[in-house]
Amino acid sequence: MDSILIISSLIGLIIFLLMAVKPGSVFKVIGQSFIKLMIGALFLFFLNAFGNQFGLYIPINFVTAAISGLLGLPGVAALSVIQLWIIA
Repeated sequence: MDSILIISSLIGLIIFLLMAVKPGSVFKVIGQSFIKLMIGALFLFFLNAFGNQFGLYIPINFVTAAISGLLGLPGVAALSVIQLWIIA
């Protein structure tokens, strides 16, 4: 299958599921996700600020911020381990 068709189907399914619940909860879920994303970016900022002394740098982008925001400190630790031992 075409990858664009798969991605658009998944996005459509997510939008449908968000609209199937109460209208007020959609904004609540989106707001909580945005806050978690910002907290993840903040975690990565502090990790980069203090980890620079040890040669540890994790780029702050949507995927890494989402991982660290959703998983919290274990996500940051997992990204650090991946950066130090697997990538480098």
